[in-house]
Amino acid sequence: MTPSDRAGAFDALFEPRGVLVAGVSNHPGKFGFVALHNILTQGYAGAVYGTNLEGVDVLGVPMARSVAELPADAVFDLVFVCTPAAANVDLLRACAARGARAAFVTSAGYGEAGPEGRAAEAELVAVAQELGILLIGPNGQGVVSTPANLCAQIVAPNPPAGAIGIASQSGNFVSSFQNYAVATGVGVSRAVSAGNAAAVSVADVLEYYGSDPRTRVGLAYVEGFTDGRSFFERARAIGAATPLVLLKGGATGGGARAASSHTGALASDDLVFDGMCRQAGITRAATIEEAFEAAATFATQPLPRGPRVAVVTTAGGWGVVTADAISRSSLELIALPDDLRREIDQRLPPRWSRNNPIDLAGGETRDTIPEVLDLVARHDDVDAIIYLGLGIQSNQARLMREGRFWPDHGLERIVAYHERQDERFAEAAAEVSDATGKPVLTATELAVTDPTNAGPRAVRATGRLCYPSSHRAVIALEHLWRYARHQQRHERVMA
Repeated sequence: MTPSDRAGAFDALFEPRGVLVAGVSNHPGKFGFVALHNILTQGYAGAVYGTNLEGVDVLGVPMARSVAELPADAVFDLVFVCTPAAANVDLLRACAARGARAAFVTSAGYGEAGPEGRAAEAELVAVAQELGILLIGPNGQGVVSTPANLCAQIVAPNPPAGAIGIASQSGNFVSSFQNYAVATGVGVSRAVSAGNAAAVSVADVLEYYGSDPRTRVGLAYVEGFTDGRSFFERARAIGAATPLVLLKGGATGGGARAASSHTGALASDDLVFDGMCRQAGITRAATIEEAFEAAATFATQPLPRGPRVAVVTTAGGWGVVTADAISRSSLELIALPDDLRREIDQRLPPRWSRNNPIDLAGGETRDTIPEVLDLVARHDDVDAIIYLGLGIQSNQARLMREGRFWPDHGLERIVAYHERQDERFAEAAAEVSDATGKPVLTATELAVTDPTNAGPRAVRATGRLCYPSSHRAVIALEHLWRYARHQQRHERVMA
């Protein structure tokens, strides 16, 4: 398959004119039923067809007993395969004859199942190559394309639209990343479970994301490689224009053995992999939370020009622990410039910290936080801001709503004010970032302890991530800076 043919086949995968689900059961617990249900209910506007041996309609969709019995005018670019492994070679041939250009194979019993499975997998790959079909899987979980409202997968969830492109050797990690997208509101462009990656690897998918205008960052889970050098070279080329965030399983001996039995992957040496990531400018995350938050940061924040960070906080303790975290990182907690101190002096009472972290010490009034954020972000010595304390007023508002005096004694008015203020602060952080081109990261534990709080809720409404702790915000910002620094070095070499 030529590069242009492959690009067209990926378009068939992510933007199909029609989808055939092969092997649709009328049992709600079976893969074929679930896949058909998810395609039909999540907004896909293309034609949807199905096959099963009985020819019994499922979810209102007429079922053909075979591909040959589909209507003559049926058009489908993608076949979603839920049939047993033994049937799949003939199925691919029949689908190719009807114009299909991409196949997603959920069937197990291939490379992860021993010598016989590996032989069956090799045959499936050879037939797909012969037919010019892009083969994803086998042993995969599904594909999501939010621009096409396509949710062709055998599990939930369906994430909101966004700019994160997900590729994974484990289907469950696709679900995990998508669950974080649902929870945070930071959405996904495309998502693919590569399964055994027999014909199309995670690197292949990431290359597509690198040229996809809907995708700003690639997020991948990998367990191993058949050719580590090739992966390195390709990832470095992709990362020159599109940030890549990788989470790797099989980093220990026990994990490597588990990876082999899970997807048939051969885990590579972890130290070599770590060095590869550093050289290629790839962001390597240690946990799934860190991986998603790094990707969400790349998707929603501008790159910093440098490592200099200012912390704006409504309470001193939060600033102290954030300063510690910054000091342990490659970021720099700058000394507060004298001219900036004088500007803030005009807006706060004398008890504020007068240094960085900028502890407002409870001295803020109605407009102080937006004004201080704007002042700090516009200063030439500041490259990024971490803002702490959002949601405090709305947290008290919640307690007032739940108390026995609600809504009397003026509570209704003050609750509305508190919530309106936190919404303003969240919006101000995003507006200041957009206006200055500098990252402004907002962190509060209320993002997870009370997601309905007006502060975190308003951050989600701006399309940005509300970090559950300042420590995690620092980690995400450091990933952003490391990538920016790598890009700067690359530009200097190329100049």
